[in-house]
Amino acid sequence: MIRESALKKLTILAESAKYDASCASSGSNRAHSAGVGTTQSSGICHSWAADGRCISLLKILMTNVCIYNCTYCINRANNDVPRAAFTPEEICELTMNFYTKNYIEGLFLSSGVIQSPDHTMELLIKTVRRLREIHRFNGYIHLKLIPGANLDLVHTACRYADRVSINIELPSRESLAMLAPQKKVESILLPMHSVGETLQHNQEVKKKKNKPKTMPAYTPAGQSTQLIIGATPETDLQIMRLSSWLYEKMTLKRVYYSAYIPVNNDSRLPVLHTPPLLREHRLYQADWLLRFYGFSAEELLDEAHPRFDVELDPKICWALRNPGRFPVELNIADYEVLLRVPGIGVRSAKKIIALRKVQRIQYNDLRKLHIVLKRAQYFFTVNGKYYGDTPLDPAAIRNRLTIPYPGRVSSQLDLFDINRDTSDLTSAISGEI
Repeated sequence: MIRESALKKLTILAESAKYDASCASSGSNRAHSAGVGTTQSSGICHSWAADGRCISLLKILMTNVCIYNCTYCINRANNDVPRAAFTPEEICELTMNFYTKNYIEGLFLSSGVIQSPDHTMELLIKTVRRLREIHRFNGYIHLKLIPGANLDLVHTACRYADRVSINIELPSRESLAMLAPQKKVESILLPMHSVGETLQHNQEVKKKKNKPKTMPAYTPAGQSTQLIIGATPETDLQIMRLSSWLYEKMTLKRVYYSAYIPVNNDSRLPVLHTPPLLREHRLYQADWLLRFYGFSAEELLDEAHPRFDVELDPKICWALRNPGRFPVELNIADYEVLLRVPGIGVRSAKKIIALRKVQRIQYNDLRKLHIVLKRAQYFFTVNGKYYGDTPLDPAAIRNRLTIPYPGRVSSQLDLFDINRDTSDLTSAISGEI
């Protein structure tokens, strides 16, 4: 049974945690009624494991008290909002209570900064250490690192958490200085870099023939970060360059993009009627192309086209700017070439390669291979035959793909078939990486 005082804190600190996009979704507000099952609006969110399993997490802050005064943050120091704080013992009790009732499978824990980064990091470590060593909790833990905390504390946290993340917040040094002047670029990037180096070192050790039989756990699910989109004037090109740099230099698993939601009144913040959710969606699509399709930021955007098209997804836009690469013959194209055909995803491309080993591809096979013909038809041939309903002309294809139809909300809103040098750290988010 959860005590009333803990339940009150939970309501406040779960609400305060909801703006962090590193967990994919939040609980719903479905009214309680007779029947089986329940949803929790206070603190239950869902994330996905590497094998595709959906994991329910208790998502809370340790405290929403904060010494920082970041302009965009609901928990900034000068906001008049209800404040609360859990002790490490209370978080452990709450987590184990929820876990034994099968409400959750893990914990997402962050915090406002109280007293100092080191003091806050020590409290977070005390919590996860207590969960692991006293309660013997082996569930998933995602722990937010505190910018500016001592690196020894950062590495200690990584030994207890499955995943860690430290939010880079804004896409450039200038924007961070304007909206979060108490945070410094170095305090974010240096721990991120140190964790990335350790992860890479561990991977290299595991590849050696004389590797140790067992290695201490060190954030096995890697590290991630979050960018706020739309609060500052950076272009999509700048954001994609930053993301590409983070994946390459910091060994990140994920960059999360969070559409700016106006929660404070401040002259330094833009006036938005609605969050830029479609822009966020395009960035996630492009991020997928960076990580799994072999694209670079400069292929997707350039100085002449620094922002993503709101009507068409980034992969189609790239294809329309490069008509000379198409049509692709599905019976002979390499895997890397197939990945660049709009409507063909990673799994579809692998299925094409596998089927070609036993027979020639026929047009009737394509739906069985889960190719999205609505988009793909303009960019391939099968046995030399082109199946598009308009010639291979970028303007004509664009017109066909953006024709509205009854019930259409927005074009292309479906997701895709779904030795380090520290000298560049201080200039990493200057806007041109």
